Amino acid sequence: MLAKGRKIAGRGEEMAAHYAFGPLEDDVIIKHRLLTRTTTTRGEPPLKKLQKKFVSFALEIEKEADNLSDCERLYKAFLQEIATFELPLLKSKAVVDANIREKENFNELQEEIQRQISQAQADIEDLKKQLEESKIERQHKEECEAIRKLIALQPPRSETQKIISDLEKEIATLEAENAACVRTLDLRKKQFSLLLHVVDELQNTIEDEQKSLADELRAVMEEQKISVEDGSGGGSEAMLVE
Repeated sequence: MLAKGRKIAGRGEEMAAHYAFGPLEDDVIIKHRLLTRTTTTRGEPPLKKLQKKFVSFALEIEKEADNLSDCERLYKAFLQEIATFELPLLKSKAVVDANIREKENFNELQEEIQRQISQAQADIEDLKKQLEESKIERQHKEECEAIRKLIALQPPRSETQKIISDLEKEIATLEAENAACVRTLDLRKKQFSLLLHVVDELQNTIEDEQKSLADELRAVMEEQKISVEDGSGGGSEAMLVE
């Protein structure tokens, strides 16, 4: 591609490169060079050289003069130019075929890589699931091991059964004592109730007796008072008679 560019840096600034041809023009030039087998801008294109060789050979043949040697020379030169022109074409065809095969191999390789990627992703998902299952299984094993250690710390079943039997006997004894205490308490309640009743009756009797004594004492005092009054009245009459 024919291009010339220049970068000028000054005072910390860079200027963009300027090219002689745009992208579209570059594509046209590249296609033209591929068709004419021109790799550089210098020199005569191979197709034009072949055309000149053919024209020179055709013009020499059309001459009526005795020029067989010139025609043969130009014919050989034309054949040589054809061979020279054909060799790059064969090389280009071989390159194109190789590129096609390489592209097919690349497509196959890309498909294989994509398939491997998909398989790897599926394997990763499976491994993730297996990892989660392994974590759960490990957690269960750790829990089982912790339970086993707790069970190992506990006393034997026979000893535990003996302790349970002793506790059941002790509970039965305590229940019997509790029943006896309940009966005793009921009896004490009844006795206390009876005692309270007796105390009430006694208190009522004492109050009645005290009331009776008070009444008797009051009657006696009344009688004495009357007697005193009667005695004092009789004495005064006797003194008057004397």
